[in-house]
Amino acid sequence: MWLAPGPRHTHGAHGVFLIPYFIMLLVTGLPLFLMELSLGQYGAAGPITVWKCCPLLRGVGVAMLIVSSLVSLYYNVIIAWAFYYLGSSFRSPLPWSCSAPSNRNHCQNAFVSAGWVSASELFWKDRVLGVTHSSGLGDPGPVRWPLALCLLAAWTLLFLCLLKGIRSSGKVVYFTATFPYLVILILIIRGATLDGSLDGVRFYLSSDWSRLQSAQVWSDAASQIFYSLGIGFGGLLSMASYNRFDNNVIRDTLIITVGNCCTSFFAGFAIFSVLGHMAWRKEVPVGSVVDSGPGLAFVAYPEALSLLPGSPFWSILFFLMLITLGVDTLFGNIEGITTAVLDEFPALRSWRRKTALLGVLCVSFFLLGLLLVTQGGIFWFTLIDTYSTGFGLIVVALFMCMGITFCYGVDQFCRDIVDMICRCPPWCSRLLGYFKLCWIFFTPCLLLFTLIYTFLDMYSKPLRYGSYEFPAWGTSLGVCIGVLPCLQIPLGAALALGRESGTLSDRFQKATQPLQSWRAGTARDAARDVIDVPFTITLTGSDFAAPPHGGTEA
Repeated sequence: MWLAPGPRHTHGAHGVFLIPYFIMLLVTGLPLFLMELSLGQYGAAGPITVWKCCPLLRGVGVAMLIVSSLVSLYYNVIIAWAFYYLGSSFRSPLPWSCSAPSNRNHCQNAFVSAGWVSASELFWKDRVLGVTHSSGLGDPGPVRWPLALCLLAAWTLLFLCLLKGIRSSGKVVYFTATFPYLVILILIIRGATLDGSLDGVRFYLSSDWSRLQSAQVWSDAASQIFYSLGIGFGGLLSMASYNRFDNNVIRDTLIITVGNCCTSFFAGFAIFSVLGHMAWRKEVPVGSVVDSGPGLAFVAYPEALSLLPGSPFWSILFFLMLITLGVDTLFGNIEGITTAVLDEFPALRSWRRKTALLGVLCVSFFLLGLLLVTQGGIFWFTLIDTYSTGFGLIVVALFMCMGITFCYGVDQFCRDIVDMICRCPPWCSRLLGYFKLCWIFFTPCLLLFTLIYTFLDMYSKPLRYGSYEFPAWGTSLGVCIGVLPCLQIPLGAALALGRESGTLSDRFQKATQPLQSWRAGTARDAARDVIDVPFTITLTGSDFAAPPHGGTEA
């Protein structure tokens, strides 16, 4: 789905794209997803505190928080757009259709002049964004107050959903995670009954085998895996920290990653069947009505929905789905930020202080997000979207993978996973061998390849939004945004080395050793082993001849 943060490459959503997509899923997606879940569950801590396992890499956690904050800043703007469209969907005819009174003259003059745009695109650019009144990045103009109110509603909704912590947000997720499946199923069934839908499906599944020779396709596949699974944002670490210590993380990894990718694949049928009908109505090729990024969600697909009988109903369903998908994604981001802060400052753990912290975060993000709902806000949105989750996210994942593998120790990490699962089935043990091989070689190599290609691609062509080319100062600012998370890794390493004593070699060795408080598993087991006698005796791992489950003593 497009609502995954970061670059979206709908032009690559052909049948042949599935080959690099699933290869990247097996070699990077699954291993990194399991690594984050296992690290969070074993450490029972957020993105920063969890690096007690290797203090040298504490900066990786800080980098995750910065990436997550940047994404949260602009991501709720997408939900604000969806709120605006949802409110507009209760009108009949839809205000972005040619049947709307305000668009009849525009549509009657179709193709008369060069550069004619559809009623849907006119509604998006003029009525929603107001971008037609801005000359570019340096001319943001006034705030679009209808959008600002929608942004306020989006942050208020998120605040209320997260108000009672992980338990309340977990209950909300039952709805936000299942409702999109219902809508996708309804849209697939409806799309299958439309004329021209098969043309859209054929376009979706078409194969151009020569594209496999392009590094762009492989880079796009890796990027899509990252963004759809939420790897490197810190949200997975935080959510996993609330798991039971003996939860089977390998099973969860397989279910979540495979389910996520299958959902994205089947959602494509809902999208392209309706776009196929739109192309049939316009008597044009399907490729000419397909767009990427916001253009797909807020121009092409709404226009296609406006052509259906009962279009307001289908539009309401679609934008409700976008809102629930967006809120579901932001749960992980905001939960990651709050968990990290609470881990570092335990004095804030009271309900009143946690509520105040959440309120400050939501208000701050709302105020900063006002820049993105100005007349030129889409230019700032594009800039932050492009650079906040570009090379910085890949660098974070690369250092996380290499740090756990070579500093903490891949063998120790595998023992930790077995320690959690306790009765590890044979298939889990065999899969761990596969994951170990990926962590040591395949995953870092593919991440390095993706990183190099991202840099080359970034400097080979200028950033654009439509026909507008971003100025050099804007691109430089974007690069600084992308570099900001990366800088936290060497800064964190320098601080960790500075706290130790001895030669540089001694300092490095000490900074890569887990802290005494790291053994969360042993501590948790110890907390349970309490004998009910007139006085309390707490048994720890050191009271036994051998540590339980073959673990390491605290």
